[in-house]
Amino acid sequence: MSAVIVAFLALFASAGPAAASLGGRLAAVLAASGLDRSRSAAVALDLETGKTVFALNPWLSLAPASNEKLAITFAALEALGPAYRIETDVLGRGELEGATWRGDLYLRGRGDPTLTRDGLATLAAQLRDAGIRRVSGSIVGDESFFDSRRTALGWKPDFYVNESPPLSALAVERSDSSEPAAEAAVAFRDALRARGIAVAGSVRLGRSPARSFPLASLLSPPLRDVVRYMDTESDNYTAELLLKQLGAVVARLGSSPAGAAVVTGVLTHAGIPTRGIRIVDGSGLSRLDRLTAGGIVALLQAAFADPLVRPTFLAALPVAGRTGTLADRLNAPPARGNVLAKTGTTNTASALSGFAKARYAFAILQNGNPIATSAARAAQDRFAAILAAQ
Repeated sequence: MSAVIVAFLALFASAGPAAASLGGRLAAVLAASGLDRSRSAAVALDLETGKTVFALNPWLSLAPASNEKLAITFAALEALGPAYRIETDVLGRGELEGATWRGDLYLRGRGDPTLTRDGLATLAAQLRDAGIRRVSGSIVGDESFFDSRRTALGWKPDFYVNESPPLSALAVERSDSSEPAAEAAVAFRDALRARGIAVAGSVRLGRSPARSFPLASLLSPPLRDVVRYMDTESDNYTAELLLKQLGAVVARLGSSPAGAAVVTGVLTHAGIPTRGIRIVDGSGLSRLDRLTAGGIVALLQAAFADPLVRPTFLAALPVAGRTGTLADRLNAPPARGNVLAKTGTTNTASALSGFAKARYAFAILQNGNPIATSAARAAQDRFAAILAAQ
């Protein structure tokens, strides 16, 4: 267990009068919100001293909304690294005779959430550069890197498409088709034709044969850019695909449950207390997800202490009054520009967790049925602003 986490576990060590005064102000802010104290949790930790300056129900298991993405971000950066890229391939089974590829072409996706039609055009151009002008066989879309589930366990029915496009290892421009891989394969056939490559066969779905070999490839932006978009904009689709990516790469099973097990394992390995934590999906949409304020702050502390993770993790968080989901919150000094935090909102949960002036790590989780969102956000913003004023 790392030294920073050992220090964090001394959550209730006695603090001096100044810390007690700070803690009293933080407590007053939450008390004034009018939200149910028994369904609220908050922790604030001084990163310089390792002392907890405030704690309310730190190990209470609560629905985290999009604060779930913090766990996915940390696990992805730890397990895959900031420079990791996701590959989309064109594989062939057959042979090139003159300008004709005699056989099928397989468009194999590996879960790139950034794949576009321009990317497919790049793949088609690589095939043309290789001398191919005609394909005698079919274009086959291969989404087998992930399972075929389009949603995650615990989602409300209207979350499908409305909150996230259907999940697939092969999808172009966040397709909302019920068969995203088939749509991608059609788009690839069109890209080939646009580059002067005729396709004689049909378009279908299938798995790339073991004896197929790569003819073209495309890489996603590095993970550091992918998680920055995911967290800044709180993008559910990217979070879900990264969860399955973790399952596919680390556990060799591209499913949400496999990815969730990997995330939990990474947290455990980092010494982050997982009591009360239940990872079900990547986005926080699942009604079954649970985090604790204490666990989140331990995660933040571990990310801050890791020189390989810290730059990307901090850059991924929305900046108060400036970017992403905090662009219109915490607009006034001292919070503006000095609070970096992940928001979270559903009809039953509201959350804000992150850093204030790179000195304090904090987490606030509030649940209700439904949650009073305006009151919750006002309390969260005042809490963060108090920390930023120190």
